[in-house]
Amino acid sequence: MKILYRYILKEHIGPFLFSLLTILFVLVLQFLTRFFDRFVGKGIEPLVIAELIVLQVAWIVSLAVPMAVLIAVLVAFGGITNRSEMNVMRAGGLSLTRLMIPVLVAGGILSVLMERFNNSILPEANFMAKQLIRDISKAKPSFGLTENAFSGLVDGYSILVREVGDDGDDLKGITIYETLEGGKKTVITAEKGNIVFSPDSHYLILSLFDGQVHEVRADTDQEYRIMKFEKHRFVFASTGYGFERSDGSEIRRGDRELSAGQLYSMGQDFRKREGETLQQIGELVQKEKALVNSSFVPADKGHGGGLKMPEAAKARALEKVDTMIKLLDRAIKHVEKSRNLHNKYMVEYHKKYALSCACVIFVLVGAPLGVLARRGGLGVGAGLSLLFFVLYWFLLVLGEKLSDRGFLDPGIAMWLANIVMLTIGLAALYRVSGRFIGSGR
Repeated sequence: MKILYRYILKEHIGPFLFSLLTILFVLVLQFLTRFFDRFVGKGIEPLVIAELIVLQVAWIVSLAVPMAVLIAVLVAFGGITNRSEMNVMRAGGLSLTRLMIPVLVAGGILSVLMERFNNSILPEANFMAKQLIRDISKAKPSFGLTENAFSGLVDGYSILVREVGDDGDDLKGITIYETLEGGKKTVITAEKGNIVFSPDSHYLILSLFDGQVHEVRADTDQEYRIMKFEKHRFVFASTGYGFERSDGSEIRRGDRELSAGQLYSMGQDFRKREGETLQQIGELVQKEKALVNSSFVPADKGHGGGLKMPEAAKARALEKVDTMIKLLDRAIKHVEKSRNLHNKYMVEYHKKYALSCACVIFVLVGAPLGVLARRGGLGVGAGLSLLFFVLYWFLLVLGEKLSDRGFLDPGIAMWLANIVMLTIGLAALYRVSGRFIGSGR
């Protein structure tokens, strides 16, 4: 059996390494096509660009390894079946389940390694990439602007750009939220604009064309102004710009730059905050209810007895109710924010383990499908693998979206894809065992 197991593993090594390198090449190439024009020719050293690419490879590896496992298993078992070797093994009384043992063990080892990779290397690589992009954006401001996403390129402002021109300076579909402290909320929109350094590089100039300025007083929310403009210019001091290495101490880690332990701790912290706020809401309601009830006084017998509320007390009670409604509205928003942040961190927590376990799940899917496909080969393996991996990724993204909206628990949402794939794999294994292999010894 040891010789047979070594043979099966040998059949997997070649397709696995080839698939892994091919997937890495394709995904890295896709990354380069999306961001190549953003940092090439912008005065950034080639070594810095190469470092950014290497750091981006980390998250690509977390996706490429499970997919390479699926391709390798499909190709190996498809080839064994196509060469009639499976018939010989069946004649010897070996079931597909027994033949899968070495591959399952290898998949388990890969799962453990990927779990360590996702918890130790990936968060640090993501953080270093975030830090490097921030340092690059200081040298080329438009690099810090991502299309269709808000960015904090300039302190005190949140900037959304729909389209960044090929030269990196021209912008289209601009929305700016002013986040500076003060008595006004300001939103600025513009059809187009550009962002450049002044000739002496002392200032950062953001020019906007054909837009509007919307202002509302933050304290009353009643005074609203709209001003239209053909050209509007923002000038910011360029202190802190120009490419230099930072130590990252001033950068806050996001959910994808944390280990599973840190994610779990953050998630439980927000769950605790949610519970405390809900408790405060209950106490507030009970307190205000008691105050309102205390305003009732016995009614005259001529009016039928019972309780009544004096007009002055009624006015005070209505004021208290209005105040309570405002406080409850703020508390409910705080609860929703804490719940959303809890879901966000727990989604990333479960995703690390779900992607790691995919290496074993895809063995259970790939082996029976390889036998059913019969005609092995890298083309067939790659095609089927792509189909199932797209399904897996769709379910993973779907689960994440459902969890973000509060429709599914983060754990169920992130393990949904694995559960579906495992069901498909076990169903295919049952069919293959009954149709082709028969019972083993």
